[in-house]
Amino acid sequence: MPELSKQAKSRISSLNQALQSGALSRVQRILNSGLAPADIAHLIESSPPKSRAVIWELVDKELEGEVIQYLSDELQTQFLAEMSAEEVVDVTSDLDVDDVADILQQLPEQVTQEVLASMDQQDRDRVEAVLSYPEDSAGGLMDTDTITIRADITLDVVLRYLRRHTSLPAMTDNLLVVNRQSEFVGQLPINKLLVSDPSQTVREVMVTGGTVILAHQHETEVADLFERRDLVSAPVVDDHGMLLGRITIDDVVDVIRETADHSLMSMAGLDDEEDTFAPALTTAKRRAVWLGINLITAFIASAVIGLFDETIEKVVALAVLMPIVASMGGIAGSQVLTLVIRGQAVGLLGQSNFKWLFNRELAVAAMNGVLWAAVIALITLLWFNDPGLAAIMGTAIVVNLLVAAVTGAILPLILKAKGIDPALAGGVILTTVTDVVGFMSFLGLATLFYL
Repeated sequence: MPELSKQAKSRISSLNQALQSGALSRVQRILNSGLAPADIAHLIESSPPKSRAVIWELVDKELEGEVIQYLSDELQTQFLAEMSAEEVVDVTSDLDVDDVADILQQLPEQVTQEVLASMDQQDRDRVEAVLSYPEDSAGGLMDTDTITIRADITLDVVLRYLRRHTSLPAMTDNLLVVNRQSEFVGQLPINKLLVSDPSQTVREVMVTGGTVILAHQHETEVADLFERRDLVSAPVVDDHGMLLGRITIDDVVDVIRETADHSLMSMAGLDDEEDTFAPALTTAKRRAVWLGINLITAFIASAVIGLFDETIEKVVALAVLMPIVASMGGIAGSQVLTLVIRGQAVGLLGQSNFKWLFNRELAVAAMNGVLWAAVIALITLLWFNDPGLAAIMGTAIVVNLLVAAVTGAILPLILKAKGIDPALAGGVILTTVTDVVGFMSFLGLATLFYL
């Protein structure tokens, strides 16, 4: 959800006060007197479940469609489940086709078919065209509402044609030029249309060779194209060059935000659609899985420690120093893991440059390992007055930092090749590896030295 303006924050603060005092008429007045749909959605998402139901009931029916498109998938499903097919059609009647498709994808298949059957033929065909593509593809992201023109007409004809419309589709910076077979041939920028001689033909001033997006391209590739080429909109075509629709920057911003949310939440083992104010039981169920996985990995690390219980009994200082080894490896590995996952996400990292990055991270780990091994060994020596323990500690730090760097670099590649999200599983596996290696190297060296 985008950051709110000061005015919106003030109005939402007033709404919260009115909700708490039970002044529902005042809540309804504030909600439906100029508060933007995105701000209303923000208010709903930032409220506990009981307040959400009250706020939704007070939202003007004419605003429901605009509000619901800004809600998370979970809340969309919750509110839509209480509507009939006719009500869903009414709520979504003024939305863009891509937004309608996004909403319908949250509904059971049977309900979706009922909603489609309730639409007129033109709207149904447009929505079905978007639904025929995966949700995370350019085809699933596109809007079929476009203005197309032919290359052989004059700009004066184009201007007269545009004046027949009551409004243009949002984010219209180009008119799309097609031939008689509806194949995409170029774009006519609005600014060129306005400043060029009206007697010129579209073919004379249109732009060819611009960015064209294939319907099967993944949404992250689309976002990358928009970012690198500063696009406001781009045409979407099929494998035969037939124009299907267009993608606009507002949809790409949603993709970028969702990708960032996914990376952030996955690092903690949470769903990127995690509801901040979900009921306690629902939240507990979701988190229990990863807590269980973490428990298993913790037992693995504990089992390694258990192998050296005799050594720890004889040298109690080992128990004091063990967490330092594991912690240093965990931090170093997380830095590399995050860097590699980000490189994969933004398309900067591939087979051609991975070797260089891997060698760089190995060198960094070696330099940091020697530096901090010396510091930690010195502190250990001053603390316990045991040169052997200081040397063991320093060696274990170097070993664990090197292993952490190797694991953090190659783990995302292995997980991605196996079809597993590196952001979701990488942190848990990395922590297990650095803990096990750290304890094994530290306690193993201590066993060789003291026993």
